[in-house]
Amino acid sequence: MTTFEIKENFLLDGKPFKILSGAIHYFRIHPSDWNHSLHNLKALGFNTVETYVPWNVHEPKEEEFDFSGILDLKAFIEMAGKMDLKVIVRPSPYICAEWEFGGLPPWLLNKDCRIRSSDPKFLEYVERYYSVLFKILTPLQVTNNGPIIMMQIENEYGSYGEDKEYLEQIYKLMRKFGVKVPLFTSDGSWLATLRAGSMIEHDILPTGNFGSKGRLNFKELKEFHNDHGKNWPLMCMEFWDGWFNRWGEPIVKRETEELLEAIEEVLNLGSINLYMFHGGTNFGFMNGCSARGRKDLPQITSYDYGAPLNEQGNPTEKYYGIQKLVHKMYPNINQGKPLIKESMEVNNIPLYKKVGLFEVIDDISHKTTTKYPLNMEKLDQYYGYMLYRTRVKKDSDKERFRIIDARDRAQVYLNGKHLVTQYQEEIGDDIETNIKEDSNQLDILIENMGRVNYGHKLLADTQRKGIRTGVMSDLHFILNWEQFVINFDLIDNIDFSKKWEKNIPAFYKYKLNISNPKDSYIDTSKFGKGIVLVNGNNIGRFWNRGPMDTLYIPRGFFKEGINEIVIFETEGIYSEEINLVDKPLFTKLEDNSNIN
Repeated sequence: MTTFEIKENFLLDGKPFKILSGAIHYFRIHPSDWNHSLHNLKALGFNTVETYVPWNVHEPKEEEFDFSGILDLKAFIEMAGKMDLKVIVRPSPYICAEWEFGGLPPWLLNKDCRIRSSDPKFLEYVERYYSVLFKILTPLQVTNNGPIIMMQIENEYGSYGEDKEYLEQIYKLMRKFGVKVPLFTSDGSWLATLRAGSMIEHDILPTGNFGSKGRLNFKELKEFHNDHGKNWPLMCMEFWDGWFNRWGEPIVKRETEELLEAIEEVLNLGSINLYMFHGGTNFGFMNGCSARGRKDLPQITSYDYGAPLNEQGNPTEKYYGIQKLVHKMYPNINQGKPLIKESMEVNNIPLYKKVGLFEVIDDISHKTTTKYPLNMEKLDQYYGYMLYRTRVKKDSDKERFRIIDARDRAQVYLNGKHLVTQYQEEIGDDIETNIKEDSNQLDILIENMGRVNYGHKLLADTQRKGIRTGVMSDLHFILNWEQFVINFDLIDNIDFSKKWEKNIPAFYKYKLNISNPKDSYIDTSKFGKGIVLVNGNNIGRFWNRGPMDTLYIPRGFFKEGINEIVIFETEGIYSEEINLVDKPLFTKLEDNSNIN
């Protein structure tokens, strides 16, 4: 039986083992590409892969579990093991990861519990999830001759709370469900976060998360170890080799030469996990959101991260630089030739059909009628869009409407005509319009642009989406609302023979014949805002604010023969033809910034 221990060093079968790890999130990469990414990690000379496990996609609705397809965690870990890669798993209830709600399932927002705390109700939900999750993980531990060598208790908890009872309960649950490998916590490498987030008193290894100044960060981590009488190895569990990106901001870049110097500094002192090695894509509605003051700042679909492998999974300049560094520092490590995938271009794909959202709303949604509008979570609509509809009577030639307390983005229409689009900071402002008809249809399309994934706002009421209080006409709340829960899994139900009008959210269908599918990127620069579905698969959001003008499409979402691309666009901006291009395109914004 293989053994893995934490003593003065990491020990694999009793021998010192320097962990050279890279982060690959199986849920951000099409399963047909897992082998490609893992091979390239092995070819780098690394010996371990690390992954988070996002609770929200594995239990999307309460007590409905999914570990299939892109969520087949077992298959991913087994594939890594067959390549002789060890695996570090971070199955904590919260993952951050610039992932929607930090991986917490939004149905928790309907529960009377405090997340990430020792609240017994929250722990009850965690235990139910863990009872399913660890049936998959525990047989794959190194103690069972599997590849998993370590698991995480909680993620950067020292940057959130200091509820040690909560951490202890998570620890006990993991042991209850059969976790026998060494456990760790990961936090910023300064005293306040280490004290609040570690479990060193339970002999659980504290690790550090940082992207530079390895000597200084490891010095503080070592002092924390020593203060508790521990002589343990040092590890940077997240070495940030790039950074994530937000809408309307320039792509963040990190220079290769500076990165290599920083990695070498870390490797001279301890072990490393490159975050990210392959970033991948926030498919569907899984992009997270930053918080700055009172404002939420949604992140983009691409999770390229400036990583050694680009979003497509191909090696970058950073990859080859790290490969040379590893060879210089550890000349006896076996390295290999990385795999490189091809991309395809398909130009001038004509528009096949188009139809307005309001015409087909009944085809693609479930309708609920209530006196007052309900937020999305109350109607089990956890992601994407919801349409609110009511009728208002004319009281004067000029009416004033106000949306009270809604998130994140509202598009308002009166009798099918666009009045205004309001973002989080504008929602609540007066909406003045002239009214001619005695009875009028008021439509409000609300988009959930992504929940906060880090910090105190995880507990904020702003993470509940949709209309949360109501809509006013003059000084009174409007009653009797129809709420349409839009489900993009129903796009095959859309009747494209119905009407299309200008400046109204709409669906645009394109068809193309592909004989040899390859990876590609759809150019969205001629559209405003919305999502793209390829053969029914939601590949993510686009927005003409930038910084990207393309969405990545893995070849696994294409098929030989006729393929359908449906674009749901909300601004009334579209093109009579689309192009698939062989590389990403970027919006021209301000000069790129650098991270330190």
